[in-house]
Amino acid sequence: MADQIAVVGNVDTHLDFHQAAVMDTIGRHLATASFPTTPDGGRRLLEWMRLHGDVLAVGVEGTGGYGSELARFLGVNEVSVVDVDRPDRKARRVHGKSDPVDAYTAATAVLFGRAHGRPKTRDGIVEAVRSLRMVRRSAVKSRTQTINQIRTLIVSAPAEVRERLRGLPTYQLIAQLARSRPGADLANPTCAVRTLLRPAGPLPSSRLRK
Repeated sequence: MADQIAVVGNVDTHLDFHQAAVMDTIGRHLATASFPTTPDGGRRLLEWMRLHGDVLAVGVEGTGGYGSELARFLGVNEVSVVDVDRPDRKARRVHGKSDPVDAYTAATAVLFGRAHGRPKTRDGIVEAVRSLRMVRRSAVKSRTQTINQIRTLIVSAPAEVRERLRGLPTYQLIAQLARSRPGADLANPTCAVRTLLRPAGPLPSSRLRK
């Protein structure tokens, strides 16, 4: 077991697996392997790197995304983590995509100091606020899309439906649709449109005015 030499690692991160590479301090490629993006996969990845020597640092691509959990795990285990930029997409298209090659290239960047980014933190109150803001943005976007879809349906609806709903403020429109009883004859255009427009369930009145 070569646990007396110093090594540098890098991880090319993905959704379902991470491609890891290890090289020694003079740049010789020692090994490359892939590991699943699970807690057990992270433990196996670190154990595998340590089999090749004393791990000086590990470059992780995408510490704010696919590599966030791995970066946290390595940090907890007192491994120095470097945030590595992903290879240029144009170069990838010209030369082809190779995860092992990408991992070795990034490990070289870590070894010779070309990569020195600090890993993005994904913990504490900053991460909590980030998650809440992300969910809120998604909810606002979905709400806007839904309202736009409703108003588009109203424009082409039969006159009986269109004239009752056209021009209503959003909160009145949603409240009116929530109270509607469209009927069961979906062969009738008016009934069909009313069924499409009716929400799955009534919204709390405190939220309808926002």
